[in-house]
Order: sequence, then C-alpha cells, then structure tokens
Amino acid sequence: MTKIKSLIEKIKNGNNPLFQELYGTDPAVLKEQSSRYGDLMENFEETFGTDNVQLFSSPGRTEIGGNHTDHNFGRVLAGAVDLDNIAVAARNGTNTIRIKSAGYPEFQVELSDFKPNEAENYTATSLVKGIAAKMKQNGYKIGGFDACIDGRVPKGSGLSSSASFEVLVGTIINELFNDGKMSAVENAIIGQWSENNYFGKPCGLMDQTACSVGGLITIDFKDPANPIVKEVDFDFVSTGFSLVITDVGGGHDDAASQAEYASLPTEMKSVAAVLGAKVLREVTLKQIVEEIPAIRQKTGDRAILRAYHFQGDNQRVVDQVAALESNDFNDFLKMVVESGYSSYMYNQNIFDVVHKDEQVVSLALALSEMVLKGSGAWRVHGGGFGGTIQAFVPQEKLDEYVNTLEHVYGKGTCHKLFIRAKGAFKLDL
Repeated sequence: MTKIKSLIEKIKNGNNPLFQELYGTDPAVLKEQSSRYGDLMENFEETFGTDNVQLFSSPGRTEIGGNHTDHNFGRVLAGAVDLDNIAVAARNGTNTIRIKSAGYPEFQVELSDFKPNEAENYTATSLVKGIAAKMKQNGYKIGGFDACIDGRVPKGSGLSSSASFEVLVGTIINELFNDGKMSAVENAIIGQWSENNYFGKPCGLMDQTACSVGGLITIDFKDPANPIVKEVDFDFVSTGFSLVITDVGGGHDDAASQAEYASLPTEMKSVAAVLGAKVLREVTLKQIVEEIPAIRQKTGDRAILRAYHFQGDNQRVVDQVAALESNDFNDFLKMVVESGYSSYMYNQNIFDVVHKDEQVVSLALALSEMVLKGSGAWRVHGGGFGGTIQAFVPQEKLDEYVNTLEHVYGKGTCHKLFIRAKGAFKLDL
C-alpha cells in the first residue's frame, strides 16, 4: 500500500481522535474533512508524482481581547480556531520550492536569490521567499519541497489567512529540514518579519503568534522581540456559548481609506512621542491626562482618544484573563462589550470617515446588541472599518442571532467557531 493510500485509510470518514480535536465531533464535518485531506493528497500525487508525503495544518485566529494594542507593544488575548489551512508536502531534492494552492496557479521560489523584490509585494511568493531567507539567516536548514495547500481561512475575514499561511510554510520547512527544532514563537516572529520586509505590510505579531502557538493565549508585546506567551486555561465549550464571527463586508483599498487605517498606530505613537516615548506601552494614562493641553495642540483630540482606548484595552486584557481563570464568564462577557464600546467611541475604527455612508460594522453591532443585550457579548473584530464582528452567543439565541445577521449580510456570512488547542503542526497519524 502506498503512503497516501495508507494515510487516506487512517482518516477515513474522519474516524480519528486527532481529527476530532481539530474539527469537533459532528460526523458530517469529520467526513467532509476526511474527503478534503484525501482529495488534496491525490491532487499532490497527480501534480508532483510522489506519494511519500507529510500532512500539516495551521489554524486561523480570532482576537478576543486587545483591539489595536499590539502595534504599540500592548497585550492581547487571542485563540486559534477550527477553520484552517492544510498542506500535503514532501522534500523534492532540489533548490526550488513549488506550491500549488487550491484555486490559484502553482508558483515557485528559487532558494538562490533572497533579495526582496517590490514587484512581488503582496504575493504569496514574497512571503515564502522571506520565510526561507529569515530561517536561513537564523541558522536553520532550508531546501526545496513540493506542497499542495487548501485554505479554509477566508481572506478578509479577520481570521488572519495570511498569518496562517506564513506559519504553515514555516512549519513545513521546520519539519522537513530541521526535525521540528524551531519553536512556535520563533516561527511566528519569522512570519511577521517576512510580511513586514518582503510582503510589504507593517503588521503586528499577534496574528502569527496565535496561529503558530494554538489554543487560547494571552501575549504581552512589551518586548516585541521576545513576546511573553501564556496559555489561558479555560474551556469555552463548557459555557454553552458559541463564538460567532460575521463577515459584514465593506472596507476599501483606495489611498484615502488606507490612510485612515494607517492613522491608528501613527496617532497613538504621536501621543507617546509628545511624552518622550516611542509607543503608548511606555507611558501611563495618568501621564497622558496630565499633559492633555500640550498633547492636543500637537496631535489633535482623536489621537488622545485613541491613546485612551489603548490604555483601557491593554489593562482590560489582564482583567479578562483573570476573569476566565477564575471561571467568571459573565464578567468576561461584560468586558468584551466594554472593549467594543471603547473601539467605537475612542479608537474610532468602526467606520471609515471617507466613506461615511457605508457603516457595515456599525449596523452589525446594532443588530447584535438588539439580539444579545443582557445575555451575550459583541465587538468589532480585528482592524475594523469593515471586515468582521465577533459575538459570544448563548445557545438559545444562536438561531435568532445567525438569522438576523445573515438576513442583512447574506447566507453563510456567520461562522460558528470553536477554539482549537493545536497551532501550526505536522499531523502524526
């Protein structure tokens, strides 16, 4: 029996404990996931002509606490989710990485030229090249491999499809050439480095860390080169609440809207600069309040409001973790709502003032409050100005909530998720 046929037999109908850990216990979901892996393995054999393969999975992530705090060296609370990117991969004995992702043309990366190329900005090619370059720079072995990838982390969903892809590639190189020696946190740092320096996006480190480490974690970015990652011991499944991410659409790629988004970290740092610091983590709320007359002359009022949001949400992460660890879920839910209101009123990343008539996130939050007030929680999710919202929905209101949101935003826009324990890893079956 070939290795691929043997692997397909081991995951037949999803009847495998590892699959249940990754995707839950619904027989229909497990069967569909089994077919997904089987089809991808057969696609790999047809494309690359070998069956001596390894299987990999990398989750998406959800931001649970700390909205726009990471880029000013703050704290976050995040979790890996059951929507994932999977890969079938094998060494190919060459100096070329060949990747075929479902729905996209195959691309190649030559491991002889690591010079960043602006023409490759915002492409998967640039990410893979950057990851390989940084791993080599850090002393790890690299080499050519073939991979087929199937992505289930929706682009633009706020679940971090790019970060999931980055740490998936890092995990493949780590396992195929380095016996898994690289840590999950270093994998995340390398993914972020590639996105900053090769892809062309100045992202923080939260997304990659959550996808790479897995589970429910809190991350402290006070020293961003050495983030402190701590697992949070809490079982969301036992609460009877569903975590629902809704894709509300919106968001614009024009220069004015991009400037709106970029103003968030810039304005926060401008407040810190008046106080002689680089980022808001280096100052206190008391210092900001004492100097407001001087600060507002240099930064304007919105920057101060955003700094106020940072200070509140940064501390709120500590309080949310404490609530979860003491099993006070109601207090946690209350703070989720508080975080959402702070993002709306102070951080002001709910709608784009350039396109003020389009307020998809505002409307989704209003509908969420209408259904969930007094019994659940709701907030903007991720960057804002469009994209997604997050809600914790009690089981008895789940159908009403999904129907209400999908009535406005369309069938299939609500994703019912759970926090999965595993980050990016090689499946040992």
